[in-house]
Amino acid sequence: MAQKITLADLGWNETFARDFAPYAEQGWKPARLLRDNKIAYGALLIDGDDFDELDVILGGKVYHDAQTDAELPAVGDWVAVELTDDEAVIRARLPRQSCFSRRSAGHSAEEQVIAANVDTVIVVTEAGPDFSLRRMERYFMLISRSGAKAVVVLNKSDLFTDKENKQAAEEIRALNPEAEIHITSVLKNKGMRTLRNYLKRGVTVAFIGSSGVGKSAMINAMLGDEWQDVDEVNEVTGKGRHTTTARELIILPKGGILVDNPGIKEVQMWTNETILRESFADIEELASHCRFHDCKHGTDKDCAIRAAVEIGTLEPARYEGFMQLDDEIAKLKKLQKKRQMTIERRFKRDHKIKARNRADRIDIERELKPE
Repeated sequence: MAQKITLADLGWNETFARDFAPYAEQGWKPARLLRDNKIAYGALLIDGDDFDELDVILGGKVYHDAQTDAELPAVGDWVAVELTDDEAVIRARLPRQSCFSRRSAGHSAEEQVIAANVDTVIVVTEAGPDFSLRRMERYFMLISRSGAKAVVVLNKSDLFTDKENKQAAEEIRALNPEAEIHITSVLKNKGMRTLRNYLKRGVTVAFIGSSGVGKSAMINAMLGDEWQDVDEVNEVTGKGRHTTTARELIILPKGGILVDNPGIKEVQMWTNETILRESFADIEELASHCRFHDCKHGTDKDCAIRAAVEIGTLEPARYEGFMQLDDEIAKLKKLQKKRQMTIERRFKRDHKIKARNRADRIDIERELKPE
């Protein structure tokens, strides 16, 4: 890269330096992963004052030591790379300081890492057709679990009235008072300066949201260049066709690190009961007044949550969202338990095979050994 950058510009800190120390002794170099090309990774390699963007491949030990795909290197990860005359190989992945992930699409019990070592997650939506409080609840839960800061952008404000934009912002703020919410319009250049303030030296910001909400156009406006392709507007839906097809980490010339993501169709949960309870503290408070401590909040007698819905103090949609998420997390726990049992059986089987092969090898060596 042409501009002069430092390790700190890429998000490096004392914790990463300490974790990397054993690998430095082996002559390996630190690198941050920019993209995942399935077969190889794009990485920014650091060697003294030199920075090179190159393709790196995954070392066999790193691959085999990972019990799940989520433990494999992902965009945003720091890794230790060994350089040879022919190739650059990932020999280790440093521990993550944050991890924004979801459950893989479909009926999988696998975790899908969207981006690693992210400081801020910006959810882009709008006050129109894309607006969904239930989806926003899911985003907030995933962001909370990741350890990142939550920011919501209501984009395309020029397409809606001030009342519609403000009402949408208020409803989102009621879900998460700690989240920072901004109303923007790329077309009118409204709110772009505020968003640029999140792009600070060494800070990693991930943009997520549905297809067509204007993420790529917004990123272009923030960066002041056509970094991402933006297709023409669909005459039927009035939305721009989304063109980001793969996650990519972008090092910005003026400071900051940005992760652009393809449009997310499903916000599959990858979280736990603790995060669920924290996200629905109001419902948890009501639950403490249920007649039975193990109330399922469905048809159980004297359910305080259902009573609140009936008298209008709790929105039916929020109650349904809580019940759906509670059921989804319970099913995920069962899938995870089943998968863990499969992994343990596989490990025991492989261990027995290795032990048997080792015993056979010893027997053969004894037979061949001269008396």
